[in-house]
Amino acid sequence: MFGRSNPGRNGTKYSQLPGYSDSDSDDGGEEDFIQREIKAQQMMMKQQDEGLEMLGQSAARLGELSMNIHEEIGHQNKMLDEMEDDLESATTNLGIATAKTKALIQKSGGKRNFIIIVLLTVVVVVLLFLIIYT
Repeated sequence: MFGRSNPGRNGTKYSQLPGYSDSDSDDGGEEDFIQREIKAQQMMMKQQDEGLEMLGQSAARLGELSMNIHEEIGHQNKMLDEMEDDLESATTNLGIATAKTKALIQKSGGKRNFIIIVLLTVVVVVLLFLIIYT
């Protein structure tokens, strides 16, 4: 079983694959193989070129997008600077108003009189509320 060889054609134990010839007269098969390989390589190169073209287009879009982002950030930085200036101005104005309010409170008799005025205002609002809803 294992020790025996079963010779095929030409007295060898291996048979030749169909469509394959190892004789030198069959150059057409080799040339077909070469042509198929060349075509396959050309097809692969074409696919790679298409992929590179798409990659180049994507890179160009990313470049444009990054330039737009850069411009937008520049505009927003200008707006933030303007807001900061406005905030500084508002803080200064608030400080002036606070100082004037403190001066007015001191002129009107101090904090004690101011608290009395605020409490009386709250009492008036409560009374008006009670009159309207009863």
